[in-house]
Order: sequence, then structure tokens, then C-alpha cells
Amino acid sequence: MKLYDYDIAPNPRRARMFLAEKGIDNVDIVQVDLGNKEQLSDNFRAINPSCIVPALALDDGTLITESVAICRYFEELQPSPPLMGRDAKEKALVEMWQRRVELQGMLPAGDTFRNSGKRWTDRALAGPVNYAQIPELVNRGRARVEYFLGVLNEQLGVSEFVATETFTIADITAFILIEFAGWSKIEIPEEYGALQRWFQSTKARPSVKV
Repeated sequence: MKLYDYDIAPNPRRARMFLAEKGIDNVDIVQVDLGNKEQLSDNFRAINPSCIVPALALDDGTLITESVAICRYFEELQPSPPLMGRDAKEKALVEMWQRRVELQGMLPAGDTFRNSGKRWTDRALAGPVNYAQIPELVNRGRARVEYFLGVLNEQLGVSEFVATETFTIADITAFILIEFAGWSKIEIPEEYGALQRWFQSTKARPSVKV
């Protein structure tokens, strides 16, 4: 298996953290230099026409893209430790919070970051097609992320982890969200004690260092 990756990008980092939490270390990591737009090269387009990472190439030629789909593959391949829920209720709660973090946090964080700065003038969205920036999305994205940090703080005031009482993919995605938001200078407010506690605890996990 080969995992096409870019060290600092948020979504590949999600997949790597998931693998580390699982203790899976037999996957070949191939770096794709997004900074130099290697994802748009003919060579990488032949591997993944969507021009995004992460992308997991299986030994039988199957290509799995999207970080959560890659995580699902490894969850089914190696169920322990469970990172997507242990029973029907937990699986539903993990999926619910995973989607909330993606839709209410990661996507607006992406809007904030990629619609500002000259580097992304014609690359406001990842993928094979160039899209121009929409500057109006920056302030809206920032406001949405700031609001959602409050939602997370409230949840973590009543639960040790984001979705259930154990560490799951929802925690990985929420941690990556906060790192990503920091690129746009969106920080956890000091008064959000529960979120601060959870973030520092998660930051100390070995999987964060991959």
C-alpha cells in the first residue's frame, strides 16, 4: 500500500494520526509537494485525477481518496482500538460529531484560509480545476469557526472527548481543525477552559507527532 501525503496539509495529517492511533506502520508514505503544485502534474493526475491528498493506493490497484474513507478502510481492516465507535449508538455519535466538525469547522476554516493571500488567488478550492477567491467568505468563515469553537467547548464541558467517552476520529478531526484555524490566527479563547484542557491533552498524544 502507498499513502500519498503532504506533511503539513490538514487532511493527510488526519489520516496519519489515525494510522498512528491504530499502530499501523506498514504503509509506504509518498510525499506529494503541494507547495510546488506537484498534485497538478501529469504524473500525479495519472494516479489520482482528483489531484488531492491523501490518496491510498492498494496493492490490487484500488485507489481510495478522502481522508475519512481512508480511515474507514483501516478501521475495518484493524478494528482495535476502535476509533469510529464500538456499538450502534457510539458509531452514530462519532459520525454525527465527525460531520459537525467537518461542516461547521473544517470547511469554514478552509474558506478563511484559501480565500485570503495571493498564493491562493486562483486556487481557492483544492482539486483539478482553478477557482478564484471570494474575499467575502473570509470574514464569514472566521465567524463560523469562532462560533463552532464555542460549540466544542460546551460539548467538552460534559464529555472527556468530542463524541464519546473514548478518543475517536472526531477528536482527530477537531484537533486538526484547531491547528488549521491557527493558520488564520484563530485561537481558542482563554475562557474556553474545557476546550483548552482537551486540546493540551490531545496535543500530548504520540500520534500528534507523526
